[in-house]
Amino acid sequence: MLESIYLGMTGLLGYSRGLKVIANNTANMNTPGFKGSTLQFADLFYSNGNLGSGSGGRNYGQVGYGLDTKGTTFNFRQGELRQTSNDLDAAIDGLGLFNLKDDAGNIHYTRAGQFQFNADGVLVNRSDNAKVMGLDANGALTEISLSGLKTHAGAATTTIKFSGNLSSSTTDQTVKGITVIDAAGGEHALTLNFTGFAGNTPGTPPTPGLPPTPGLPPTPGIPPIPTIPTTPNTPGFWNVALMDGNTTVGTGMIRFQDGKPDPATAKISMTYRAKNLAPIPLTFDFSGDVTSFAGGTLSTLAVASQDGYGPGAMSKATFDAAGNLVLTYSNGQTSKAARLALSRFDSLDAVTAVGNNQFTASGTQAWQLGKAGDSGFGAVRAGQIEISNVDLSQEFSDLVVMQRGYQSSSQVITTANEMLQELFSMKGK
Repeated sequence: MLESIYLGMTGLLGYSRGLKVIANNTANMNTPGFKGSTLQFADLFYSNGNLGSGSGGRNYGQVGYGLDTKGTTFNFRQGELRQTSNDLDAAIDGLGLFNLKDDAGNIHYTRAGQFQFNADGVLVNRSDNAKVMGLDANGALTEISLSGLKTHAGAATTTIKFSGNLSSSTTDQTVKGITVIDAAGGEHALTLNFTGFAGNTPGTPPTPGLPPTPGLPPTPGIPPIPTIPTTPNTPGFWNVALMDGNTTVGTGMIRFQDGKPDPATAKISMTYRAKNLAPIPLTFDFSGDVTSFAGGTLSTLAVASQDGYGPGAMSKATFDAAGNLVLTYSNGQTSKAARLALSRFDSLDAVTAVGNNQFTASGTQAWQLGKAGDSGFGAVRAGQIEISNVDLSQEFSDLVVMQRGYQSSSQVITTANEMLQELFSMKGK
């Protein structure tokens, strides 16, 4: 009967440990990236005391000595992804963990992607300021920094595309609102003047054009006046002059055939020379949605798009599905910086929880390093976090089982104690 008390004690110890695991899971039901665990139970050991007789080699005297616990097993089932208001929050939709490097140089892993940039512009984990690791061009771990990326240099305009109809019922048209950006980010408002010929009728022979007027010699400090070509007096031909205020800074010619731009003249190249700035080569592209039909004297020709932009400052930082750091600037441009490093394991035996929503590797051979979307790794979801995967209904069910097991073990001890008391009372009599 004393052994029965000891057996009951192993049950009390085992079920109290199970209650502790359930309590830990329940307490962390709202912890980002938390992974629940379950306690493993096993029978303790057996004696071969030959307490009975048997036949056929069977041992009828084998008696068990109670309950044992063998540690916990993690449940790495993915938790629910929830939206946050932080663009640098990140969750992994699929396999993988983020890599963190602490001040001692140790690598830890987490599913709780709550990140921010510190005062030095380095991406860190918000809870402990551990550095969030990315991958360099050689596939090695490296820190993710904003060094040299907080501003975006401007780019000069090179191509301006047009769309609309250039009315063939008139000889003079003007397109205003052409903005050219120089390499320093300065903007220049220019105008295109179109001079055409509308007097000839089909079948009338063309009148030979006059020879081009030579340009004037350059004056120091003043851009030279370009040579202005002349166009044959033939319907469909247009002289094009680029104007900076009242000054002609470039010329060209375009021809329409059956209302469509002739491919040979659909793109006009000019060089704009602004004062004290390097020359800007420009291409005026009319090869797209541009026509020239009779439609009154009003043209709809206008700028459809153009490249070039001024310098800008960083206004937003987030991640794309591949884990790239995507930076947005005030000039409307975006760029991709470092890429987040992800790790995954082949066996749960290689994972050890260290607290603070983090894990460490107990066996490096079972870990793989990679990138989001590659080699079985999941995708990164920016602006989201993964919450705990604890199933509260399951925990409450397990709680009832633990409670009943604890009660049963305590009842065994109580019964054994009563039997001992009865034995002692019998001896006293």
